[in-house]
Amino acid sequence: MPDLWSPLDVGRLRLHHRLALSPMMRNRAHPDGSPTALDAEYFAQRASLGLLITGGTQPSADGQGFLLSHGCYTDEHVAGWRRVTQAAHDSGGHLFVQLMHAGRVAHPANTPHGRRPVAPSAVAAGVGIHTPHGNRPVPIPRELSTTEVRATVGDFRRAAAAAIEAGADGVEIHAANGFLLQQFLSANANHRTDAYGGSITNRTRFALEVVEAVAGEIGADRTAVRISPGLRGFGINEGATGPATYRHLVRKLAGLAFLHVTHHGDDALAAELRSAWSGPLLLTRPGSTVEERAADVTSGLADLVTLGILALANPDVVDRLRAGAGFTSPDPATFYGGGAEGYTDYPTLTGEKRSLPPEHDFRDAVDQTTSVK
Repeated sequence: MPDLWSPLDVGRLRLHHRLALSPMMRNRAHPDGSPTALDAEYFAQRASLGLLITGGTQPSADGQGFLLSHGCYTDEHVAGWRRVTQAAHDSGGHLFVQLMHAGRVAHPANTPHGRRPVAPSAVAAGVGIHTPHGNRPVPIPRELSTTEVRATVGDFRRAAAAAIEAGADGVEIHAANGFLLQQFLSANANHRTDAYGGSITNRTRFALEVVEAVAGEIGADRTAVRISPGLRGFGINEGATGPATYRHLVRKLAGLAFLHVTHHGDDALAAELRSAWSGPLLLTRPGSTVEERAADVTSGLADLVTLGILALANPDVVDRLRAGAGFTSPDPATFYGGGAEGYTDYPTLTGEKRSLPPEHDFRDAVDQTTSVK
């Protein structure tokens, strides 16, 4: 049976172990959404994890929900990501850019154009969000027209192409955590009467079209999808049809680099999805110990598992686990926004900050829902 330290092939990559960096929004992009020199240093520091997944990265201006989140749709974004991917690769890691459209989990004050958020239906999430003016309730979103839904599929395709142009090893499509793709999946957020609403087939159509477009653009073996069955967050309540929705969705997916499942307690469904998925499965189990995650690998429930908060505060978390060493405690006050403090200044076992070599002296979130573990 495999264990945490067994090698694994994922898409075009050969990984030396079964640990991956959980996608965590850290909200430290430039105001235009471009990655910074600190971003390059952050991912390079954690490259020993092998598979690095970025925090949610908007594929368009309408896709932005949070302050100082990253984008992947302009020339400036591509230039910034190119420096990040180079730093990660030079340090021995592989990097997937997570493409995330926030949908209704957004506020006009956080976006470059100040427009009303968009969603499958004009149903507010009923939550607050941090803005330059403090915490504010998210507004009722504007329902996307059928034409706009199809245009949004194109936004994901172009953003995926931009990520590959920037040197990324692949992209992870974020269909989880209450953001746009999961809003389409969930009947309580999707009240549409066109081809994208109503039945399970219709509610999964948008996600499947995004996957098809991205895989067609960059290759299925550089495309991954993240789902979070049973999530209760940002107003999502998938109800009785939730499990059937994910059974249908996963059966329609095939040949991708990996499927990323966030496990919210439905063991039977997790086992069903594992059986239905023939490729590598990456499992995020919020609140679990490293030992419990290792058990998911040895049991066959997962092929890879994520580390979030441990990797956030311990850039050499792989070395620490191999040595049986202790861990640095994170500072929650520095999870979101700011500079190097709480981002790139956590020490290694030797007590030294792990930094990029001089040639990477570039000029220039923790996940907002469930990825901070």
